[in-house]
Amino acid sequence: MKGMGGEGEDCPFAFNFDPATFKVGDTVSYRVTTMEDWPFVGTLLEVHEDHVVISPGPTEPDARYRGTREARPVVEGSEIT
Repeated sequence: MKGMGGEGEDCPFAFNFDPATFKVGDTVSYRVTTMEDWPFVGTLLEVHEDHVVISPGPTEPDARYRGTREARPVVEGSEIT
């Protein structure tokens, strides 16, 4: 993901895009249905057969979002408060 940190810079995150290997603690790029496919970064807190639970990060330490289990999980906009 070149250019994410500026012109010619590498992205500062190492994402796991393989849902078959998701594990707690992985960094993922997720999307929110009401935010026009804008990418967000989160950490997996739980990994289930059909969904994941994502933490959006230290700025929202109590937030937990349920997302689909796919390469870039999808979170319903109603999950975001």
